[in-house]
Amino acid sequence: MNQPSRSAVVTAFALVYVIWGSTYLGIQMAIESVPPLLMAAARFLVAGALLYAWARLRGAVKPTPAAWGRAAIVGGCLLVCGNGGLTFGQQYVPSGLAALLIAMVPVFMVLIGWLTGQSPRPTAQVWLGFACGLAGVALLARPDAAVKMHPRFLLGVGVILTGGVIWSAGSLYSRRAGQGTAPLLMAGMQMLTAGAALLVGAVLRGETADFALAQVTTRSLAAFIYLVFIGAILGYNAYLWLWRYCPPAQVATYAYVNPVVAVLLGAGFAGEKLTSSMLAGAALIVAAVVLVITNRPRQKLPPEGKAEALAEKWAESRSA
Repeated sequence: MNQPSRSAVVTAFALVYVIWGSTYLGIQMAIESVPPLLMAAARFLVAGALLYAWARLRGAVKPTPAAWGRAAIVGGCLLVCGNGGLTFGQQYVPSGLAALLIAMVPVFMVLIGWLTGQSPRPTAQVWLGFACGLAGVALLARPDAAVKMHPRFLLGVGVILTGGVIWSAGSLYSRRAGQGTAPLLMAGMQMLTAGAALLVGAVLRGETADFALAQVTTRSLAAFIYLVFIGAILGYNAYLWLWRYCPPAQVATYAYVNPVVAVLLGAGFAGEKLTSSMLAGAALIVAAVVLVITNRPRQKLPPEGKAEALAEKWAESRSA
């Protein structure tokens, strides 16, 4: 395999760092005039249709009903509960804080891998990372008199964290679920099934009853287009390209760079205020992710048991 140029690698890393870090602000702007579940449904249906069509045009084999079933399970965990929960929660939680909460996913994944027998007991380094992460979440969720939070702020935090846990479980399942299916085709299938489920949720929640395209602002429309073409398609493909050519530990660095980018963008473009407790919570969560991702157990594990490795690539099926 020919090795890519250094400039190509740097460009791909820059895309993943900035694009995935910016999707939180994009979601915040998109749901300003579009109901959250309806926006997420439309985003994944459009991006999924484009990815599916592109993969089939490039020769991907038509998926079987069983493959669609596996895609629906993974899409339900990652995109409906994970990303859909994030989108819902961002009604009440600023984009920068939401990104920091989602940064806990690699920690959740290692713990779920241990509890389900897919990995050994976490090392002292991982337990330290878990403790740092919990402390960071506690600081972020603590009411701060210096910043006026939404009355449903804690509900938003709970939904985002719950979605993160389900995303983690779905990521562990996706390791085997995607076997035998082209990666881009599987991503498109996951988005299509998730988009359909989110659309049903939007209808049941009454989001479509009073919605009219005329109410969508230019800012929300621009953010939606960005999320579809830049976040879901360009960012995801840049990640897949990096995973092909670069060591997993290097690619995994996005897990603690993205939240920093999201916090800075939220403060710079959305007027989100930063306090000392928020900065301290952010530092603890970033430290937690670093501790978990850089952990290397001494004993050799079977391929299906490397939950720590999965924590490095938990967003392989992330399409935002």
